[in-house]
Amino acid sequence: MKSMTGFGKAANQNDTYQIDIEVKTVNQRFLDMQLRIPKEANPYEMAIRQLIKANLQRGRIEAYVNVKQISSSTKEVCVHWELLDPLLNEIQQHMAQTKLSIAFNTAHTLNHLLERADFIEVIEKQEVDETFGELLLQTFEAALAQVLASRSSEGDKIQQVLTDYTVEFEAVLKQLAKLSELFEAEYRDRFEAKLKDWLGAQVDETRLLTEMAILLEKGDIHEELDRLVMHGQKLHCLLTETAPVGRELDFLLQEMNREVNTIGSKSTAIEIKNKVVQLKTILEKIREQIQNVE
Repeated sequence: MKSMTGFGKAANQNDTYQIDIEVKTVNQRFLDMQLRIPKEANPYEMAIRQLIKANLQRGRIEAYVNVKQISSSTKEVCVHWELLDPLLNEIQQHMAQTKLSIAFNTAHTLNHLLERADFIEVIEKQEVDETFGELLLQTFEAALAQVLASRSSEGDKIQQVLTDYTVEFEAVLKQLAKLSELFEAEYRDRFEAKLKDWLGAQVDETRLLTEMAILLEKGDIHEELDRLVMHGQKLHCLLTETAPVGRELDFLLQEMNREVNTIGSKSTAIEIKNKVVQLKTILEKIREQIQNVE
């Protein structure tokens, strides 16, 4: 069993690039991927999404990718000639008019211009070399491995909690089954009392038994109890599965809630009502836990 809550990060570098990746996951009904990647990684977005799908089936996935170019070979000089040429022409004309040394003053002026990013700057190359994609995906795999480890660790804890709740549910269910005789006796007593009120002391025994059988059939909870026992067995099986079972657990829990509600609606005996409340409380605790199961 795996949780949908996890976190992982990884860093990797070669002679050209340094890549840092963080991945965090939280519970979500479906697989929802939110990628924060720089433009250098855009060509590899589909490969990243396929990598996530291969490892995670449910949850909201938030991935942050930071790329830093550490090699000088990735830098290039950009001269803004459209700004520099008119300025140099103006300077040369001014020098000629003032009869100053054009060669000396032009060189002196260029030294000052080189210090201004308006005219010349060093920028990162937009293209990435062939090593980038492999390094990016390797780093992502390492981050996802940490995510899987944390989700598995959290899943083990959830599995133990769900197992304890399931055992508790089955114990209360056995107590409820023992109360089924009380359930039937309650209906018999109520029916006999009403029938005597309506018909007096003289009651047709055959009619009484017939009506009693019909009434008890409507209020019989043995079928619901049997189904709850089977659902409990199925729950134990799902808790030992290694494949994602979150959606199946959610559906099974809905069925169990429906059976418990039916039992509650069939009886007014306070003892049975108390057991129904206990069962619904345990199922609610289970429901809260399985919301985070993949």
